[in-house]
Amino acid sequence: MDIWRFLVGRPLKSGEAAKEEIGTSEGLAALSLDALTSVAYGPEAIAIVLVGVGAAGIRLLLPVSLAIIGLLSILVLSYSQVIEVYPQGGGAYAVSRENLGVAGSQLAGAALIVDYILTVAISIAAGIGALTSTFPSLLPLTLPLCLFVLAIVTLLNLRGVGESARAFLLPTLVFVVGLLAVLAWGLIHPTIHPKMVIPSQSPPVSLFFVAKAFAAGLTALTGVEAIANGVPLFREPRVVRARRTEWLLGTFLGAMLLGIALLTIQFGVLPGGHVTLLSKIISASVGHGWIFFVLSLDIMVVLGLAANTSFGGLPVLASLLARDGYLPRGFATRGDRLVFERGIWVLAIAAAMLLIAVNGNTQALIPMFAIGVFTGFTLSQTGMVIHWIKHRPKFWKARAGLNLLGALLTGIATTLFVITKFVEGAWIVILVIPVLIFLFRRIHRYYDGVAQILHLGEIPSPLVAFHKPLVVVPIVPVLSTLTRRALAHALSLSDHVIAVVVLFEGEDDDARAKSFEDAWNKWAPPVRLVVVKSQYHSVVRPLLRFIGTLERRADERVVVLIPEIIPGNLPASLLHNRLGAAVGAALHSRTDVVLGTVPMHLAEEPQPDSTEPS
Repeated sequence: MDIWRFLVGRPLKSGEAAKEEIGTSEGLAALSLDALTSVAYGPEAIAIVLVGVGAAGIRLLLPVSLAIIGLLSILVLSYSQVIEVYPQGGGAYAVSRENLGVAGSQLAGAALIVDYILTVAISIAAGIGALTSTFPSLLPLTLPLCLFVLAIVTLLNLRGVGESARAFLLPTLVFVVGLLAVLAWGLIHPTIHPKMVIPSQSPPVSLFFVAKAFAAGLTALTGVEAIANGVPLFREPRVVRARRTEWLLGTFLGAMLLGIALLTIQFGVLPGGHVTLLSKIISASVGHGWIFFVLSLDIMVVLGLAANTSFGGLPVLASLLARDGYLPRGFATRGDRLVFERGIWVLAIAAAMLLIAVNGNTQALIPMFAIGVFTGFTLSQTGMVIHWIKHRPKFWKARAGLNLLGALLTGIATTLFVITKFVEGAWIVILVIPVLIFLFRRIHRYYDGVAQILHLGEIPSPLVAFHKPLVVVPIVPVLSTLTRRALAHALSLSDHVIAVVVLFEGEDDDARAKSFEDAWNKWAPPVRLVVVKSQYHSVVRPLLRFIGTLERRADERVVVLIPEIIPGNLPASLLHNRLGAAVGAALHSRTDVVLGTVPMHLAEEPQPDSTEPS
């Protein structure tokens, strides 16, 4: 426990929550890395589709990238509005819950959960993939390295969002400033680079082909919604800081996508081989000097750290789902470090299982990516349209028009992605989302049933005290301090106490019973002793039968008080019988019996040569 406390830090007081809140620059590190680092694979995904018609197809990268940047602009403006209207966080889920009803909110929640898990797995796999591309000797260690990075990111988030944001701030700034500077240098004063000559005219292609390339590049927009989901993580004024972070994200991401598209065409760089498209562009701009190696190494780092976006978003989303009764209540409870620990653990475990399933292979995950987030995009935009129509604030028509355009474009994008990626793995996401919605509904139905049984929120009937109970104490046939302590506690609850010992029939057991009864009579406690004989070597069943034969008043409760030894450590616990656990498990379903325990901690007890006060 001391080691774990050292790793995650000391518990924080509620008043120290402000220390874990983040500002604008920290928000970029904590909630924007997923979107920012998508430039490492988004433009390349477009280029791979385009070169399917030959080298000249790469010229279509600019118009396709401009279309994606246009959609990015709409999303950034729209999510700025979401941040303003729903500062409690939750993004698409919060918008859908208020404006699209139960079904819409459940769909948004399920879609975002799938997206967050995939984001963690893909980000880490892509980062390790970049590392193994640079150092091929590490390729056999792909999966262990993925799990190691996942463990580090998980640990940092268990320490607090503020800690993880500060830890990731430097590599984030190096990535953003460094890559923008390299792209600008390449456009203004490119290094002499042997360019591949490509035809000046783009080849004639079908609209479906362009749509396929556009859909492939949609992965560059994942993570845009994370800031709106995590607004509560920011320092006051939260809305101002969150919106500013959203605008910076859109500006940086748009500039990177545009620069990569222009330089790809300028240098005649084509995708393929063991070197990524982004790496080729960087080397063409600044050569293979120290800038290239520093930036390449930093890209590897931030790709792996991009998983932090999900760790900032999913726990907040899960807490909202839990408060609405769609996930277990524990997801809405903060831990010692004032983070939603259960959401962090579930995200880490699910991502680890996914990485193990695909052996850390990024390409196996890509076809499943973006469906969840674009479903959330569409629901969020649609919900905002309804919001503006209902409330009609100043300029509501312009705002609703922006969101309507966003809903149409993201809806089309979602459909394109499903069609083009369905057989490659998108069908898995389409299957998982309904399963999650089914679980949401079952959990919600259970909580509704519990609320009815407990009459939650209702004024209870007048309080009537119970009579003192009949207390039954199961004991072993050897007197001890544990027996004395258990009976003493029983007598403090009631004057009607019965000590029950179960003995087995047989010559040795008869002698043991006689010895125990003699010791009991010599001790002579003010407690009735009942010896239950059993032909079978079972303690639990005879004890249950005895409890069932007890005569008592209709309003008299039976309390079974179980003496229990608590060893000082785990290995020692293996050396003790678990009679208390067995009896407790057998009686747990009995509605007419109240269970209690009398624990005796061995580590805190006096040594054998000490004298215990009576």
